[in-house]
Amino acid sequence: MTPDEIWDTAGPAERRLAGVALNPTAPVDVLLRLLAGGPAAVRMVLCRDRVLPAPVVDAVVAHPDRNTRSFFARNPYADPEQRARLVDDPEWFVRAHLAHEPRADDVCLPRPLPDRTVVRMIKTYDDESLSALGRQVSPGLRRAMPTHPEARVRLTGTSSWDSLTPAVRAALLADPDPAVREAAARNSRWHERLRDPDAVREELPAHHCHARTHLLMYGALAPDVIAEALSQNAWLIAGNTSTPAATVGLLAGHPDPEVRARVAQRPDLGPSERRALAVDPDPAVRLALSVHPALSEAQRADIDYEVTQETRYPHTPPYDPASLPGQEELRGLAGSAHPLLRRSAAGVPTLPADLVARLADDTDLGVRVLLGQNHPDAPAALLLRCFLEYTGPDRWHLTGRPRFPRTGLAGFAGDQDPEVRRLALLDTGLAPDTADRLTHDPDRRVRADAARHPRLPSDRITALLDDGELASLAAANPALPVATMHRLIDEAGQHGA
Repeated sequence: MTPDEIWDTAGPAERRLAGVALNPTAPVDVLLRLLAGGPAAVRMVLCRDRVLPAPVVDAVVAHPDRNTRSFFARNPYADPEQRARLVDDPEWFVRAHLAHEPRADDVCLPRPLPDRTVVRMIKTYDDESLSALGRQVSPGLRRAMPTHPEARVRLTGTSSWDSLTPAVRAALLADPDPAVREAAARNSRWHERLRDPDAVREELPAHHCHARTHLLMYGALAPDVIAEALSQNAWLIAGNTSTPAATVGLLAGHPDPEVRARVAQRPDLGPSERRALAVDPDPAVRLALSVHPALSEAQRADIDYEVTQETRYPHTPPYDPASLPGQEELRGLAGSAHPLLRRSAAGVPTLPADLVARLADDTDLGVRVLLGQNHPDAPAALLLRCFLEYTGPDRWHLTGRPRFPRTGLAGFAGDQDPEVRRLALLDTGLAPDTADRLTHDPDRRVRADAARHPRLPSDRITALLDDGELASLAAANPALPVATMHRLIDEAGQHGA
């Protein structure tokens, strides 16, 4: 059964126990009782949806049921070192779930597994499982793969051929392992063919497909291929570094503004093309040109561009430190008059403290939200302001940032926006009667948060344990007495290990 099917078939008693399983104050003996005798839905939320104490982790890893272990393998809240204990699980089912990147939620992002664990996976898992690792591979290991002592890791590292230095490529071509040498040679041949216009012409499919798109965007193009692409695939060749300057000039005057905007992003764009695109009739083209690295601040200011607010300012995955801008470049971006350049600086988690303070008061919402979403030291006042002003899909992630306030939020309990009313339920000092009132709120998310609030009166918690909608949430309330947790287990027929 899928996790959704498991939950859909759970009855009221099981859902109450699932709430107990998620209760942050549930002691180890309660959690072990649920693990030993709880039904599938209870074991699922216990092992997958919370941080677990070390003794419970020990019991999960040794649990005889493979589904229970696989739930823990998919737990984004668990310490990656704990999940890594399943790397050699006897069941492929569990190992495959460990290899698959855990789902993210509003406040929790997947974290990389230990490098030694990923190396172990590369040595022992099949390629299909490894393809799902995603953000579980640290940037440092990805960077080290082509020169790693383990041959299978080096084999994986050959896939980043385009970014490797000549010395590393030469070493891989002469690698003592034949499989690594073969993969390196294959990548080298493909790389060389991409640089050969005749070879690209031979490889180029006549029909539209991914291979044709890739070759037109990145391959060395012969004059006849360019001539044909000008009429059919101009956008694809507009960013190709092999497109000659004369053709770039033609593309800068192409009737399609999307093609001209693509040309405006070329780092090698000449002065005459920059001057023409700076006064382009299409605002999207002018905006694309306005962030060109060759322009001075004065030249940017002369362009009539408009920066609009996005519908989403996301939190970003972990950066590879080697890919981050240098300090001088960061200061230039953060000090620019252009909002898009300041946004690019605001999303860097290593931004220095003085620049964090400067961008926290930026006039652009996007700058402020990106700073709040991505910098670990974003100040509390900024985070709260961002939440109140930004309504995008990553909004609630702001509440999980390290410095988001947990006091002084009770005044939002009467706000018209239900998401803002939820803020009141983050307040650790919320008045009990307010928490009680919010369990009757018209918005389900507000009711759910209120049912879990530790300041909710005890009689209301008890009443909600029999509420069809909120019972499991009341059972997860930190103020629920431990004796009541044991009673709920007993009443459900679970008698412990």
